[in-house]
Amino acid sequence: MGRIQQEEITPCWEVDLAWGRRGARDAAARGDVVVIVDVLSFSTAVATAVAHGGVVYPSGKQEDAAILAETVGATVAIRRQDVVAPGQFSLSPLSFLGILPGQRVVLPSPNGSVCSSYGRHVPALFAGALVNAAATAQAAMVESGNHGKSLTIVCAGERWGDAFEQEEMRVAIEDYVGAGAIISHISSASKSPEATLCESAFRASRETLRELLRGCRSGQELFERGFGGDVEHSLQLDCYPVASVLSNGCFVPWGVTSIH
Repeated sequence: MGRIQQEEITPCWEVDLAWGRRGARDAAARGDVVVIVDVLSFSTAVATAVAHGGVVYPSGKQEDAAILAETVGATVAIRRQDVVAPGQFSLSPLSFLGILPGQRVVLPSPNGSVCSSYGRHVPALFAGALVNAAATAQAAMVESGNHGKSLTIVCAGERWGDAFEQEEMRVAIEDYVGAGAIISHISSASKSPEATLCESAFRASRETLRELLRGCRSGQELFERGFGGDVEHSLQLDCYPVASVLSNGCFVPWGVTSIH
């Protein structure tokens, strides 16, 4: 019998989904518009800071943060458990509720910040979460259309072992539903099967988001450490009508091209 000739299919989707550092690197290599989703907690912290007038510089490594902060005149975020007074910041989104307009913070993170570092030269890179899903979707699709590039939503995921050094990713369902929330606000674009399924997962779980995020591994870890309030804050769907875009190395409101 002769070999069955199969038609080669190379679909080009306008909206795609990817995971982790590899996904961010691949999207950046293609020159896509990128959204980094790290719901617990980098993207939610960035969204909260930017919505309250703050400016956030992502830092892939803790040891680089102090150098960057000195260069740009910023405060370095510290560990959640070390925050003892207003004006100190951490990956806790709640720590940014009192940020002053224009205040600059360097925010180290092994997931969201590292993924963001791969996208410094893409047409546009956003930090998206449940709290700013609609605004992120709208801004990202505008940028995608303006540049004639696909949009890739990257679920940052979590780390096993040494968070900053380990490449091995732990799947984080909170990032998956966060990505699905963003995708659900995009109607006039072709979506990859991965993006389509992600959207469906969000729609199916929308009424039980609180139970899912409180009960997922990342949520449980935060509750056990006494930071359940971060989880509750991260659950607030579309509470911030502001998209956070990376501009000149820092996250600012979409539409702002420079800071002073």
